[in-house]
Amino acid sequence: MFRFNKELLSRDIVLCVPFKNNEFLILVLCNKIFFDRKFMSQLKRILITGGAGFLGSYLCERLVETGHDVICVDNFFTSQKTNVAHLLELPNFELLRHDIIHPFWLEVDEIYNLACPAAPGHYQYNPIKTMKTSVSGAMNVLGMAKRCRAKVLQASTSEIYGNPEVHPQPENYRGSVNPIGIRACYDEGKRAAETLFMDYHRAHGVNIRLVRIFNTYGPRMHPYDGRVVSNFIRQALTNVDITIYGDGSQTRSFCYRDDLIDGLIAMMNSSDDFVGPVNLGNPHEFTILQLAELIIKLTKSKSKIIKKPLPEDDPVRRQPDITLAKQKLFWEPNVSIEEGLIKTISWFRSINFDEFRAPTPNHG
Repeated sequence: MFRFNKELLSRDIVLCVPFKNNEFLILVLCNKIFFDRKFMSQLKRILITGGAGFLGSYLCERLVETGHDVICVDNFFTSQKTNVAHLLELPNFELLRHDIIHPFWLEVDEIYNLACPAAPGHYQYNPIKTMKTSVSGAMNVLGMAKRCRAKVLQASTSEIYGNPEVHPQPENYRGSVNPIGIRACYDEGKRAAETLFMDYHRAHGVNIRLVRIFNTYGPRMHPYDGRVVSNFIRQALTNVDITIYGDGSQTRSFCYRDDLIDGLIAMMNSSDDFVGPVNLGNPHEFTILQLAELIIKLTKSKSKIIKKPLPEDDPVRRQPDITLAKQKLFWEPNVSIEEGLIKTISWFRSINFDEFRAPTPNHG
């Protein structure tokens, strides 16, 4: 990752700014400011809600590295300040502690709306607040986008599809969701957010993007975020029993975080005539039992696998159809599950679990 380097040379300041293809643009500031107008016109003011989270913090890094002015907004419910602490010294990064269910006013060119707890244990901990984050939060960022004429991307979810009756799931599948179940606060909240995005687009011409994110993993996952990959790795590294809910035959598709971030940026930069929704995920399907066995193998753990009852409305199968992403974004994942897990396990070995606060008691 780059750092802005400033050196006083006589009365001049040399500013080294990252440009394309790992090249750098040298700006010399003295009595007058000289700059490449074409380069400067490409820089944007970008807001990332949920920017201190697992995915949000990496998105912040990527956009800061490109030279954009990035504003990270987060309430730190399930995220960590340490995820973005290394960015605070940079002049093109700002951190704002705020909950997006409350209105806020910024001047921006693009918005990535990633704010919302994503693990079942955490979004079920305060289900009404989860709905507010999805619905009120969406209205607040859409209002900002309308006022600023900014482009806004909604990080939606594969939970839109519920417990699917179509496999794999294409974007035109309308889903099978229980609207009064324990997962509905998240599932229906995200569905309502998609509705709001489309209505603001049709009624007010807001420039929107909709992406549906499938299971994603990688370094910087909170060890107590309650998701299956982080739970299994934490349990394996501490040699405690690995907990599987159900018989382990239910399937998921796991996308490595770098691939997912590439997809988000590709969608934001895509043609304005394609607003989505588009699936972003890895189409390779694994059973939960296969995942647990692979993690035990890669960690050389002594953990045993134990099984508990399957929670209510837990999807039996989940696999994205990414045909549309390939056609419209020229995007598909490149990192295999084994390669991604090796990198993720290495990161989990490097941290001290005692330094992480479990967001809720429901972390699995």
